[in-house]
Order: sequence, then structure tokens, then C-alpha cells
Amino acid sequence: MKQKNKQHILARYGLIIGLIIAISMVVTAKLFYTTVIDAAEWNAAAKGEMAKTDPIYPERGNILSDNGNILACNILAYDVKFDMAHEVFVKKKVKIKSKSWDSLADSLDRYYPMVEGLEKLSAEKRKEKSWRTRLARLRANKVEKRNRAVYLVKAGTLDDFERLKTFPVFKQFAKRNGYYNPLYYTENHVRVYPFGKMAELSIGRVNHDKKGQKHGYSGLENDLDSLLYGKIGKSKKVPLTTGMTSWPIEAPVRGYDVHTTISIDMQDMLEEELKKACVGANAIWGTAIIMETRTGDIKAISNLEKLKDGSYGEALNRAVLAYEPGSVMKPISMMIAFEDGLVSSVNDAVDTSPFQGTTDRHAPTVKTMKQVIEMSSNTGIARVIFRGYKDNPEAWHKRLEEIGFFERFHTGIHQERVPFVPELGPERNGVKQTMTARLLSLARQTYGYNTMIPPLYTLAYYNAIANGGELVHPRLIQGLRDEQGHYTPRPARRKRICSEETARKVRECIREVVLSKHGTGHMLEDDRVAIAGKTGTAYPISHGAYDLSFRRFAFAGFFPYDNPKYTMMVLILAPAGNSAARTSGMVLKNMALRLYSRGKLDNVSTFTAERSDSKPVLVASESANYGQLRSSLEMGAVSRFRRGNPVKPGCVPDLRGYDPKTAVATLEKLGLNVKLSGAGYVAEQSVPPGTPVARGASVILKLKI
Repeated sequence: MKQKNKQHILARYGLIIGLIIAISMVVTAKLFYTTVIDAAEWNAAAKGEMAKTDPIYPERGNILSDNGNILACNILAYDVKFDMAHEVFVKKKVKIKSKSWDSLADSLDRYYPMVEGLEKLSAEKRKEKSWRTRLARLRANKVEKRNRAVYLVKAGTLDDFERLKTFPVFKQFAKRNGYYNPLYYTENHVRVYPFGKMAELSIGRVNHDKKGQKHGYSGLENDLDSLLYGKIGKSKKVPLTTGMTSWPIEAPVRGYDVHTTISIDMQDMLEEELKKACVGANAIWGTAIIMETRTGDIKAISNLEKLKDGSYGEALNRAVLAYEPGSVMKPISMMIAFEDGLVSSVNDAVDTSPFQGTTDRHAPTVKTMKQVIEMSSNTGIARVIFRGYKDNPEAWHKRLEEIGFFERFHTGIHQERVPFVPELGPERNGVKQTMTARLLSLARQTYGYNTMIPPLYTLAYYNAIANGGELVHPRLIQGLRDEQGHYTPRPARRKRICSEETARKVRECIREVVLSKHGTGHMLEDDRVAIAGKTGTAYPISHGAYDLSFRRFAFAGFFPYDNPKYTMMVLILAPAGNSAARTSGMVLKNMALRLYSRGKLDNVSTFTAERSDSKPVLVASESANYGQLRSSLEMGAVSRFRRGNPVKPGCVPDLRGYDPKTAVATLEKLGLNVKLSGAGYVAEQSVPPGTPVARGASVILKLKI
């Protein structure tokens, strides 16, 4: 019996040893095939894997104003998340009471609500949008199927993360680090715009592609995306004793910083004046541009549109879209007439009786060139141009081409269009045109109909008239700065389109529009700033026909007249009962006076031009010392932004009279988000003083000078 058991044991051992030998032979054979026979194939696969490169994404460049203020930049932000399927919950290492979950929800609702203004919602909506409801819904799932990345704060700070660690539930993990803590954060670069909606359409915005990279989709962010984005770097896998790691082989190149021509102060003023005009005229939309006459630098550009709630906000950038300009085209036509010798003096006369389907209702029926522009005579400008082009109307288009009318400016503004002026040859689009039709179109084109011209182009040619006949292409970009700090300026493009004498004559004509009591813009005359410009009106087209209930009111001009510093173009669509001078013209006039008050027109700054009381302003001055200060500065009557009365802790303070930096710091310490509007010192705040602080809420501070 023992002998048989021994034989069975030996047989089993023999079987096991045989299996081990067989497996060893298979492993050895496989190893031989892998390392010898298939070595080339495996080496090639390894080499291919090691040769692969991964992208290293660059940092996007900043967009800066004319004096270096940041208009768009990147900041490092933190998304704080909660892993509800963490090991501590799966293996029940930590027990959390229901009361703790409710307390956590209440803390999140107070400091990090899912919707802004949660406390103002109805009880039903408040419950639906509360963290208590959401956490209960998430906890109802099996632990393994819960969300591993519940966002608690998006684009927050490390202070937010530290604060959350003190909340119920999370404080149980306060001493646990790394893997053992279900509360964690991820870093990312966020594109921010410190001046909010100001010049939003010109500066532009970004969105993210499938790889999470930011690319511009509007404004400068879009047009200069290749420069702002930078150059992607490369890394490859390298073996280390502890495993594989990525090793940079080509460093990424940071995007260029773009220095724009935008002036924050002028941008704020322009938006305020355009909004005032739009509200007063009940306008549908308005657009305005102001540029420096000598350099062509666009200092401000604003686009407003009436929203559904009746307020006005930034919308479509109509400054670069094409419209029938109306009578603002006449000075450009007059410039060609002087340059071509069709008239020689501003006092030359022309018959303004009915002509080519239009009439001039203003007396006299014979007008000088000054009066043609001053009284905006359609028949007068048409008859003058016909002196040189009636026998060859197609030459009109070529003449406009000679002065660069159809050249793209490449300002950097997204969706920039060029003017469209139909050619007046004997055949158009394969259809023969009679001379009668061609001449009628020529007449209409001379006074701004049957054409499509963007306000930006009208502005540029008025600027050429102000600039002694030299066309300076408008530009929104001063230069580029790379990550090493090397600055590359963008030179202005210039072209002479008429003689200085011609430009002087046209300036005389359009000065009469404002100076003469018969001028269509006479209400814009002011003894502080001499303004020259031209009004224009045109009906919008709706459903294939002119809509007579609305008009586009235009005003283009420059100031001061004797030494032009700035050129402006304003276009407003409003009900027909308004006028170009009272709407668009007033925007230009008010901007001229505000710049004059700041000493921007080669004058001494007094700030009196834009203030009805003409008093100096003492900012945040206490009653105990402002009298002494007024006396020491030898001031008479003064206005004051008084510093508000103290409020109890935990409430929003009265910030009126504070400088922006101090006001922002004060509110951010209370956990509030701050948005600024305007320039100067705090004059109004959206949340009244004494209101209990709701951490995470937004406060809008309106600044004034």
C-alpha cells in the first residue's frame, strides 16, 4: 500500500515537473522568438513609440491699450471639484451623517450658489436650484456610479479651496492629503477682460477647441489669433529607472502681446455719449469711431443696439459693415471735383434746379460750392460731377479706385468690409445698361445713394481731408511684443489722394455746415471747439423697399477746425422724426467738449466744458478737512464725493467716493465679485450699502469723474 502511494506521489511530481519544463520551454521559445527572431519588429515598435511627440501648448499673448493697460490677459484659475465616488466612500472608511450633508449644502448655497441671486427666487425655484437638492440627487446613486468631478467652484482661487476645506463633510478630510482627500482642484488658464464689455467687439473673445485650447472667434482675438496663440512646443517619451516620462525637446513659444491704439478713457466717454444719444432718439442701434487725425490710430470704437428689455448693449460691429451713406458722401465727391478742376473756388456757382430725378428745395437756385455742402444740395453736387463724367460715367468708379476707395485697410477689426460702388459701364452682369440709367446712377452715387460704404471708410476719407489730403489707413494695432520683450511697431500706411489746396477748400465747405446759420449742422457750433463736419441721412431697406418710418442719421467730421486732432464718424438708426445733427452730431460735439475739458486739444485742461456746475471735485473728502483743503488750494465752490457712513460688519459698505483699486480690494475681501463701469471714482453701486453680504455675488461699481 505504501509502495503504491509512493508511486502515485512520484507520478504527480513527475507530471508537475513535466508541466513546468513544458511551460519553461514555451517561455524560452517565446523569449527566443521575441529577442532574436522578432527582435527587429519589436525594436521598430519600441523606436516608433519613443519617437512619438506630444504637444506642449503655449501661453496666449495679452492685448493692451495705447498706454499699456491690459484689455485681455490670462490668469491662473482653479476649478475645485468633489469626488463623490472616492475610495473613502466606496470602502466606507469615513461615515458622514445626513445632518453634515445638509450643512454642507447650506454653506455652498451661501458662498457658492449654483445660480446668481438664489435668495431672490421663489421657494419652489430656490429648492430646485439649491445644493441640498443636487447633493441629495447625487447621493441617491450607488457609490460606484456617482460623479467623480462635481464642480463646486469654477475659475476660483486657492482661497476658495482653503475655505471649502473648512465646510462640513470636507473638514473631516482636512488632515488627509493627496489621494485620501476627495476634495481637489485642477489648474487652468482663464482669459479675462478687466474692462468688461468696453470695446468688446473690437477686442474680441475666445472659445475653446476640442483640445481645450483657446482661439479667437471675434475682434482682434480672431484676426490676430495666429500671433496671440503662439507656437506649440514638443515633448517625447524617455525611459527612466522608475518608468517613462515626457521630456521637452522643443519649448513652446508664447504668443505676442498686441499693443492696440484704444484709449480706455476715450472709449468710456464714447460709449457713454453714444448711449445717451441712442436713448434720447429711441434708436435701434448706433455705431461711432474716433481716430487720431495725424496717425490714423483708432482711439475708441463703440457699437450699441437696443436689447429686448429696452436697454442698450454691445452687439454687431456695424462700424465695418457697409450701408448707403447718404449726404456724408458729398464732401468726398466735392474733393474729386476740386482735384479734377471741375470747379476751382469755393465761391464758384452751380445751378441747383431739379436734375436727374431729384430737387433742391433750399433757396437760392444757384449756389456756391460752400452752399452746396452747407445746405446739402443733391442737385448741386450731381451737376458739378456731371461736368467731368457725364460722357463717360464708368470713369467715376475708376476715379474712386485711384484714391484707394476699394483697398482693404487691414485694421485688425473682424469682418472689415470694403465699399461697394456699382460700375456704370454699358453692360452690367451681362445686361446692357442705357445711358439714361447709367447717368441716373451716377447722380445718385455722388450724393451717397446706390452705394454701400462702411462708416470706417467714410471716416478715413474725412480724415484725409482734415489731414491735408493724405489718406492714413485707420489702424487698431500699434505693434507687437514677443516673449523676449522685443517690440515691433506697425507702421501707418499713407497715400496722398489730393493736394493740400484741394483739402483746404473742402474743409472750408464743410466748416460752413456748422458755422452758417443755414447749415444742416449749425446747432453743433460752440465757441470752445470749432467743429467741421457733414450730416447725412438715408432710409434703411426692409423687405426690398425703403422703410420711410426710420432713417440712418450720420455725422462725419473733425475738430478743432484750425488744427484737427481727431476725426469722428457716427451712424445711428432711429425713427424718422429725429435729425442727424441732434443725434449723431451731438455725439461728436460732446466728445469734442469732453476732450477739450481734459486738455486733449492743445488747450489748458479745466474740466469745465463737460460740467454744468463748473466746480472742482474733491474725492472722498471728509467734512472735517475739506474746508481747510479748499482754502489752501484757493478754491471757491466745490463738489464732493463724500465717503459713506460706516455700516455694521457683514454688510456691503458705502463705497461712493472711493478710488477703484481701494473699492475692489474692499469688496473682494468680503468675498464679492466686482465689475467696474466708467472711469474715475465710485459714484454708484448696484448693491445698496448695508445689504447683508452674500459671498460670491456680483457688485457693479459705476465710476465717474
